[in-house]
Amino acid sequence: MKTRIFNPRTHSPLRGSVLVLLSLTGAYFLSDFPDARPTLLLLIPTIVVFIGSADTYRCVRSRSPQWDLYHAGVLLMLYMDLLAIFLILFLLLYPYMLWLTSSR
Repeated sequence: MKTRIFNPRTHSPLRGSVLVLLSLTGAYFLSDFPDARPTLLLLIPTIVVFIGSADTYRCVRSRSPQWDLYHAGVLLMLYMDLLAIFLILFLLLYPYMLWLTSSR
């Protein structure tokens, strides 16, 4: 028996959010943040977070402009996805910004 969350043809806001949170967790551990070492392995969570955000965006009901709690929840999840995208991009690009870390 196959559940709906594993079927990519059905809309599932939970699947997108789980992808985003797992990629954020993986990016945090890959970056070793307090030491901020540069690694291109962070491109993998970056791609996964964009796939998860696109999957969450598929759940927006664009045909019925009616506002309800489902639509509000999906918008909140999209804001969470946007925050995770910027955090992962920060973890990816921060070690390469030497002008930010130089002390004068």
